[in-house]
Amino acid sequence: MNIILTLKIMGALLLFLGAAMLLPIPFSLYFDDGAAGTFTISALICATLGAALWKGIRSSTEFGTREGFAVVTFGWSFYAVFGSLPFLLSGAIPAPIDAIFETMSGFTTTGSTILTEIESLPESILLWRALTQWLGGMGIIVLSLAILPMLGVGGMQLFRAEAPGPTADRLKPRIQDTAKLLWGVYVLLTAAETVLLMLGGISFYDALCHSFATLATGGFSTKNASVASFDSAYIDWVITFFMFAAGVNFSLHYYALRGRIKDYFRNEEFLFYLALTFGVTAIICVLNQGTVYSSFWDNLRYSAFQTSSILTTTGFGTADYEGWPVLAQYLLVFLMFIGGCAGSTGGGIKVARILLLFKHAHHQLFKLIHPRAIRLVKLGNTPVDRDVMQSILGFFALFMGVFVIASFLMASTGLDLLSASGAVIATLGNIGPGLGSVGPVDNFAHVTDFGKSVLIVCMLMGRLELFTVLVLIFPTFWRK
Repeated sequence: MNIILTLKIMGALLLFLGAAMLLPIPFSLYFDDGAAGTFTISALICATLGAALWKGIRSSTEFGTREGFAVVTFGWSFYAVFGSLPFLLSGAIPAPIDAIFETMSGFTTTGSTILTEIESLPESILLWRALTQWLGGMGIIVLSLAILPMLGVGGMQLFRAEAPGPTADRLKPRIQDTAKLLWGVYVLLTAAETVLLMLGGISFYDALCHSFATLATGGFSTKNASVASFDSAYIDWVITFFMFAAGVNFSLHYYALRGRIKDYFRNEEFLFYLALTFGVTAIICVLNQGTVYSSFWDNLRYSAFQTSSILTTTGFGTADYEGWPVLAQYLLVFLMFIGGCAGSTGGGIKVARILLLFKHAHHQLFKLIHPRAIRLVKLGNTPVDRDVMQSILGFFALFMGVFVIASFLMASTGLDLLSASGAVIATLGNIGPGLGSVGPVDNFAHVTDFGKSVLIVCMLMGRLELFTVLVLIFPTFWRK
């Protein structure tokens, strides 16, 4: 693995991070929150180090798969560390481990927070917090491919390592064109939601921050009570719709914008995702009716919102679901493991993998009854390659293994079993709120530094889908 070349590209990514830190400055000046100098200094630090790495290192070695994995993993790690500078320098989050936790939660679109008084922070700091999620949503690396031609060489290695889901879908022959198309759809949906939220009576600032968090399926809010603070059915339904849209494969959105709307309903993963959303919402509505909510429309509003929020791993809250019937809570926990569709900004195992796992199990049962029959596992009309199926089985085993080990480590910090496992699935699945003491109306401030470190690693592995991170621990990865 060429460490020199990897560091050079890290420099380019830090240059981009420094440029991104300039975006909150106009908001800081407008609100006069006193944080403009903080962002200027943070941007200079990132730009100076980035320029030193990019310009000071020379490497002519070809960019390969190993470098792709290293750039993605270390890129997210660098962004978590250096992206925490505005929090640290402004004093908004004085403890380094807390600042890195909050930043990693942002860039990985997890949405877990250690903040207790969100509304007391400067507006530009909260905008940066939301912006970290928006940048991480479609992928820092994919964005870099779209706007930095210098990273064009070996771009597919980066895209495969970063792109969420079992496969990386190329819409155009050139990877830069694919990245630009995906980000174009992403920006368009963000702008549309911002406008619709403003029509609901909230400010441009709040609308923008919540749109950033929604399309990234992140869940950071500018309010202590999250979306519930707006107390608006209109706002809830707008965000519910865009959360659902963010959990869909963005390739389908691109084709829909090209006039191929029927592609949604020809896609088996989308249909399964749609059935999950409507099915779980309906069951929770039945469970909540009369016991939690007397009004059917309030029941539908809150049930649909929380179902979409958990399934897409956004993590916004309008209700304390720990007060719902136990079966409703179990359904939400089940959704935490699933996540959004492959190719979406959602986390979790992904709908495509879950669907194929069910199909593989059915296939194995069929073979027991008809051992000589030849029958292929298909997704839609496309046969699934055996290597892809093996990869999915391996991913599921790793996901559950990491969940168990991390839960054990969190329990060792003194958390009860429910809170320990809830914290792990909330971060490993990039969801945000968990269960127990890290539930929807709580936060992660009380977790020990060791526990936060474990959860930071869980966020990184969850966002990069395990293999990208775990492959780096093998000694053979670093050898020629």
